[in-house]
Amino acid sequence: MMEATLWHPVALSNDVAQAPVPVRLLQRDVVLWRDGTGALQAFADQCPHRGARLSLGRVHDGKLECPYHGWQFAASGQCVHVPALPTFTPSAAHCAHRFEACEAQGLVWVRLEAGTAGLPAFEAESDARLRKLNCGPYDVAASAPRIIENFLDMSHFGFVHEGWLGTRAATAIDDYRVEPTPTGLRATGCKAWQPQSNLHSTAPAQVEYTYEVTGPYTAVLTKVPEEGSTAVQGWRESIALYVCPLTPESSRVWFRLAVADFDSPDAKLQAFQHTIFTQDQPVLESQNPKRLPLDLRAELHTAADKASSAYRRFLKASGTTFGVC
Repeated sequence: MMEATLWHPVALSNDVAQAPVPVRLLQRDVVLWRDGTGALQAFADQCPHRGARLSLGRVHDGKLECPYHGWQFAASGQCVHVPALPTFTPSAAHCAHRFEACEAQGLVWVRLEAGTAGLPAFEAESDARLRKLNCGPYDVAASAPRIIENFLDMSHFGFVHEGWLGTRAATAIDDYRVEPTPTGLRATGCKAWQPQSNLHSTAPAQVEYTYEVTGPYTAVLTKVPEEGSTAVQGWRESIALYVCPLTPESSRVWFRLAVADFDSPDAKLQAFQHTIFTQDQPVLESQNPKRLPLDLRAELHTAADKASSAYRRFLKASGTTFGVC
C-alpha cells in the first residue's frame, strides 16, 4: 500500500509526555512514547507476547512496559526484561514492531513502511514574519481525500460559510489556473469575495487564494485580502491542512496556521479556524459515498471544479487507494 510509505500526522507533540499514547493510522493501532532520553518512539500497539495493548502499560526507567506480564521493551523494540524469568536473556526475536517517527511543526509524524517521500512542505514555516500555531485535532467521519478536496473548493463559500468566507450575493468563480506539481497540484489566481476573510477583517474584500496539494492527504492555502480591508496592515496568512487517515472513511484533522499576528491569544486565532471548519464538518460527513470517487464520471463537474478534478487525477496517477473508490 503506497500510503504506508508516506509520513502522516498522528498527534500533537505536546500530547506525548510521560505516559504511552494510543493513536490510529491506516487502520493500524500505534502507541507513541518517549524513552529515557525524551526521544519519540512509535510501536505497534500490540505486545508480541500475548497481544495486549502496550498503550495500557507505562514507561518505566526509559522502557515501555506491557500491562499484562510486565515485559519491558527498549527504544529499539528489543525486549530487555521478562519479570517471570529474571535471569532470562530475550533473543532478537523477542521484540515489538517499531515504526519510524519524528516531530515537526508541533506534530508527531509516523510512517508504517520505509519510503523516499519527505515530510509535506509548508513554505510559510520558515517565514519569521508569520506566527505559527496548530488548531485541532478534529475527528471527522469522512475520508481524507474528501476533506482535502473540500479545502480546495471555493464555490461552497457562499453557502457553507455565508457571512464569513462568502455570500449568496457573490458566488461566481472567476477562471483560475491549475498546474501539476511533483506532490500534487498548484492553483493560482483564485479569487473570492468575502465578508470576513480573517479574524482582523474590517470590511468585505476580494481575497486572492493560492492552493497547493503537497501530498495525497496534505494541502496548503495562502490568502491575501485587498489592501486596507484588515486592521493589520499587510495581512497575509497561510494554512496547512494535515489529515491523518484513520480508516478509509474516517480521519483526524489538524491545521497549521501561519499568520501576520503576534499579539492575539492562541485561543482567539484558533477560534476563527474552528468556526470555519465546524461549518464544513457536517457537510463533509453527509457526502455519499464517503470515499472520494476517482472515476470522473461518477460525479458531475464544472469549470469551477478544476482544482478538485486535478486532485482526483493526481490521486489516481499516484496509486492512492486508501479513502478512494
